[in-house]
Amino acid sequence: MAKKKLVVLTGAGVSAESGIKTFRDSDGLWEGYDVMEVASPEGWARNPALVLDFYNTRRRQALEVAPNAAHRGLAALETDYEVHIITQNIDDLHERAGSTRVLHLHGEIFKMRSDRSVNPSYEIRDDIRLGDKAPDGGQLRPDIVWFGEAVPTIVPASKLAAAADIFVVIGTSMLVYPAAGLIDYVAAQVPKYIIDRAIPAVRGISKLHTIEKPATEGVAILRELLNSTV
Repeated sequence: MAKKKLVVLTGAGVSAESGIKTFRDSDGLWEGYDVMEVASPEGWARNPALVLDFYNTRRRQALEVAPNAAHRGLAALETDYEVHIITQNIDDLHERAGSTRVLHLHGEIFKMRSDRSVNPSYEIRDDIRLGDKAPDGGQLRPDIVWFGEAVPTIVPASKLAAAADIFVVIGTSMLVYPAAGLIDYVAAQVPKYIIDRAIPAVRGISKLHTIEKPATEGVAILRELLNSTV
């Protein structure tokens, strides 16, 4: 018998317990930076060296942290479910925890591309420096989706949400679109779970279950609930 399709949308709250600061924390990684200066095409055009330095720091930080119990718990669900992770996070902690189907909405910190073309992308573990060129002659930049740029993976993500047998949202404010709109693609009869320290304001969603806990605790509770129905 085919496994049920479990689709999980994750946000910064999943990686926060690994030590990666979230976008909205008072001491978050954007502290001291105008977001539009480090995460927009306009900021890149004005000061690419600042943008590269910002993301080089993020990349070094991502290398220093490890997956937490939430990442590992989601990976373990692949034993009983066809699990698809749709993540807003640019780190690779889901993959390192063992998840085999991960779709990144906002890009990946360990990839880079030319500033002249979206494709192809290249693996990167070290710093990107001003003057580092892609084969097409463009400056290499992080393969991150900045504010004002299209989200190329939103179409496959929407199709996954529409095909879900179970849909889970973990550690996201549900304020950043188009990711926040994915829950609207999920069929009315499908069970939906939201896990967060503070459940975001959501209304009019059928078969919704809320778990107001940090991601690590919430995923453990989710696994117990799901195991009782397998």
